[in-house]
Amino acid sequence: MAANGGTKAIVAALAANLTIAVLKFVAFILTLSSSMLAEAIHSVADSGNQILLLVGGKRAQRAASPQHPFGYGRERYIYAFIVSIVLFSVGGLFALFEAWEKLQHPHAIEGDFWWVPLAVLIGAIIAESFSFRTAIIESNHIRGKQGWVHFVRNAKQPELPVILLEDLGALLGLVFALFGVGLTLITGNGTWDALGTAMIGFLLVAIAIVLAMETKSLLLGESATKADVDRISTALEADGTKIIHLKTLHLGPEELLVAAKISVGPAATGAQIATAIDDAESRIREAVPIARVIYLEPDVERAHV
Repeated sequence: MAANGGTKAIVAALAANLTIAVLKFVAFILTLSSSMLAEAIHSVADSGNQILLLVGGKRAQRAASPQHPFGYGRERYIYAFIVSIVLFSVGGLFALFEAWEKLQHPHAIEGDFWWVPLAVLIGAIIAESFSFRTAIIESNHIRGKQGWVHFVRNAKQPELPVILLEDLGALLGLVFALFGVGLTLITGNGTWDALGTAMIGFLLVAIAIVLAMETKSLLLGESATKADVDRISTALEADGTKIIHLKTLHLGPEELLVAAKISVGPAATGAQIATAIDDAESRIREAVPIARVIYLEPDVERAHV
């Protein structure tokens, strides 16, 4: 469900951004508005990012190999991290550079096509709203009762948080561009256009930093959620088994490694221990289906002095 929902949200965002990017470039060519150029580059960066997410999702589906025995699930995290770099450099830094250039040489939006940027921005806001709505609907399937901030910070599937933040950034960026272009048209002062461009740049840099921080944590290796750890513990202890220690690690968004040392009776035979471990693994997989790799080590619990 999570993977399919993420793909649907990515495709919706990609279709919207490619269309909007073309319209923004046309508006820039006709008006030379820096806000429109920044927004056009922003849409190109977002489109490239969504293609990267689709590529990462496809590559992550490759079967495990001797060189990568735990599979390629983390490729989705790597491509999400690349997205944050692209958003920071191509989107944010370019917009800030363009704003600085426009501040040095401000000029009003003139000519017969002054209305084009307004029409494009309003149309883009409508299109991005539909894309954002799709991302929200797909996220709600796995968000549960979590708040949005908690969901973005703790989601193990990188695609939906990335699309949510990109779509939110796109909508705010369009509002900033509308602010800059609108005041430039009203006052004839191109400084407002530069200010709108700078606001877009700072927004994209901030979003890129948040994405980089969250995906870095996933790349380093995050444990299962507290809810899943509790389910695993309950499943292990269902037959009276005592857990000496338990560790979990996400090999990918839908792949979890579980490693635990469990206590066995000093008189237990090899056959009894093997049966107990098999039963415990079955209970864990039933409780947490994404627990794909399970290692259980039997040991005799020792009293700590």
